Amino acid sequence: MFLAFSGAIALSWSQDQISLAIPLFLGIIASALSETDDNWEGRVRALLVTLICFLVASSSVELLFPWPWLFAPGLALSAFTFIMLGAIEQRYATIASATLILSVYSMINIEQHGGTTDGNFWHQPLLLVGGAAWYGAISVVWCALFSRQPVKQSMAQLYRELGEYLIIKATLFEPLRGVDVESRRVALARQNGRVVTALNQAKEMIFRRLEGQRGSRKLNRYLRLYFIAQDIHERVSASHYPYSALTETFFHHDVLFRCQRLLDQQGRACKRLAKALLLRQPFEHGQSEQALEDLRASIVYLRAQRNPEWTPLLRSLQALGRNLATLEDQLSSAHNPDAVVDQKDASLLDRSPRSFRDAWERIRLNLTPGSPTFRHALRLSTALLVGYGVLHLVHPTQGYWILLTTLFVCRPNFGATRRFLRQRIIGTVVGLVVGWALISLFPNPLLQSLISVVAGVVFFANREKHYVIATAAITTLVLSSFNQVGDGFDLILPRLIDTLIGALISGLAVFFILPDWQGRRLHKVASTALTNSTLYLREIIHQYEAGKQDDLAYRLARRNAHNADAALSTVLANMLQEPGHYRKKDADEGFRFLVVSHTLLGYLSALGAHRGALAANESNAESDAEIYAAARRIADRFDAIAANLQSRQPIDDPRAEQNALVAIFEQEPTAAQDDADDERRVIQTQLLHISRQLVPMSEAAARLIARPVETPGEGKSGDGKGDDGKDDEEDSGEKIGGKAAENA
Repeated sequence: MFLAFSGAIALSWSQDQISLAIPLFLGIIASALSETDDNWEGRVRALLVTLICFLVASSSVELLFPWPWLFAPGLALSAFTFIMLGAIEQRYATIASATLILSVYSMINIEQHGGTTDGNFWHQPLLLVGGAAWYGAISVVWCALFSRQPVKQSMAQLYRELGEYLIIKATLFEPLRGVDVESRRVALARQNGRVVTALNQAKEMIFRRLEGQRGSRKLNRYLRLYFIAQDIHERVSASHYPYSALTETFFHHDVLFRCQRLLDQQGRACKRLAKALLLRQPFEHGQSEQALEDLRASIVYLRAQRNPEWTPLLRSLQALGRNLATLEDQLSSAHNPDAVVDQKDASLLDRSPRSFRDAWERIRLNLTPGSPTFRHALRLSTALLVGYGVLHLVHPTQGYWILLTTLFVCRPNFGATRRFLRQRIIGTVVGLVVGWALISLFPNPLLQSLISVVAGVVFFANREKHYVIATAAITTLVLSSFNQVGDGFDLILPRLIDTLIGALISGLAVFFILPDWQGRRLHKVASTALTNSTLYLREIIHQYEAGKQDDLAYRLARRNAHNADAALSTVLANMLQEPGHYRKKDADEGFRFLVVSHTLLGYLSALGAHRGALAANESNAESDAEIYAAARRIADRFDAIAANLQSRQPIDDPRAEQNALVAIFEQEPTAAQDDADDERRVIQTQLLHISRQLVPMSEAAARLIARPVETPGEGKSGDGKGDDGKDDEEDSGEKIGGKAAENA
């Protein structure tokens, strides 16, 4: 960004036409917002598509600008079309959203020239596209030179999030009575969503670069690190026993403190690994290794007491110790991933449309009022149309900032719109004050050009995490740039008023036009989370029967379960931003369901983590078959609960089935008459914990559907792929509107 802005300023000054800087800046910003992560060849293809879209959009604005009655329907139709293109794939959503942004930039640029095309139709469109091409060229060259730098940063972010997850998980082992465990579980579920997002981002970055470069040693190294992170995530998600029972039984011993310390040290080791990846420094995890030895010694001491009442708990503690020991081995592998044997199945799921027909099918499935993409497209196009009408009704100075604010603030749901609306207004006010001060203190045009460059860099450095600062920076850039071709002070009040008008229109649109109140689809998202957990359970059982294989089918089932869990957490977080009248008690019941769902996922992860531990032989084959059949009965019952939750039908009481399953899993394994078969006991114990979630899950689901039935067409998810975390090994987060709208 610094190079792109500096080049634009240098060209403007060398031609003695500082007015060239504004369209070049706007083109640079739009091009940067359209950028998607890819290898350099893919980025070239995306850049060509982007430039064509930009040229068509800018030329259309230039052509229709003098004809409001043609311009208005064209604006609404193009906005609707571009948002619907986002249903195809994230990269299409990003490019489409950036094209809409450039369209509004074109309007602002024309208005800056008095609302005329200054006699040269192609002049302004070519400047805008030229700025976009200039940034795109820098981006492609940078990508070719430093293609793996984003992967390294993404991998570091993944291990940072994993480290934080481990540290939060450690608090569950704190040996204190009266601790609010549920609030800690909610915090853990939310952090799990961040880990899932980081996994998805890392997967996509690696996948884009692996195309045609499978033999790259460094890329294969990052792929191994990614698979190690996946395994660590499964193991740290595992739950081996209700923590309250462990706390009560071993309150006067140090074993839980040892577990807590080990998890905490492993979390900090993950964070050190993230730093080591970024700085190319040696990675050291000696403290976690010592903590593991201390935990083993503590468990050995407890076993030496030979207390028969502790036997089931000690088995779970031993399983926990083995799991954490394997996790420690994975950290050691991450220290030197080149020494890790390549995974047999290293394939990753490609979500890209395979044909034009596939792309059209994705759009067609979303052409329904039940689709969040369709709702957002209709809402945004209507809001822009209203903004355009207000602009011509009151004829405000610099009125096209209304459309820009509407485009940036109007989000797919009320919670996100409310958050960005507030941050946009605050950032604009701060930016206007800072910009006024800077152009007052530094009237020299060259200094103001430098301020513009710095403000642009600050905007892109903060656009993802600090939206208020980013908005303030882009507002400062606007003031300092426009002050060099006119009077920037005259822009201050219109910019503030237009921002408030655009924010008001966005707020009203998301409130009244097909509102996506999260509570209306909460039962569907919860049902999807339970369904994916059930599929994960079935795949785990298949792995026990056929032997451990970290193949794509297993990784897909595992990731879909975590994605759906993260999607449920996201929906609940958005609900907290909604008005109380619409939220009611839904959020409380939703968080209760989230706790049960995440607890179930923890037990499933523990079961998955112990795959390959059982040695099959004829003496226990019949017993194992009975256990696997009982596990499938659990899955069938969870499927029934999920189906009733999806259709809002009464849920049958599963107590009788739960008691029958508990009786099966509490039986001593026929082949386990001594300690030689503790692993089989551990597996039965995990299935016992899973079966005991039937009643809590059914009760939590029943509370979710014990609410007024939604109106027809409300809260449906269209094809079910946009909001439930399904159909992708590493797909999460909202794709609607694209990253450009999220970041601009």
